[in-house]
Amino acid sequence: MQTCVFCSITAGEAPASIVREWPDALAIRPRSGGVAAGHVMVLPRVHVADAGTDPDVTAAVMRRAAELMAELPAANIITSKGTEATQSVFHLHVHVVPRQEGDNLPLPWTSQHAARAAAQNGASS
Repeated sequence: MQTCVFCSITAGEAPASIVREWPDALAIRPRSGGVAAGHVMVLPRVHVADAGTDPDVTAAVMRRAAELMAELPAANIITSKGTEATQSVFHLHVHVVPRQEGDNLPLPWTSQHAARAAAQNGASS
């Protein structure tokens, strides 16, 4: 069995930049620095593979993410289930991404993303 990096973080066995702690979850900064200033990930302290595995744990993690989101004027909450949905670590985690006008951070289902993709495809042709 492979070791889960998020389980190691929640157990205090692996380093992480912890932003906030609760009895049931913790918020950490992504190792990469994230996609925007203030980007954090909220993870449950128990191992749950994804948001569809245990609705009660998912609800608790979403509640914690919402607490962080309440402190921001604009933000996205994002999670994924499965490789096809871009999940790369199979321990439930919810991204809280602060947003601001003109940040040029598109979501894949917006017209902004389509325009960006078209511009990139035109630039690479």
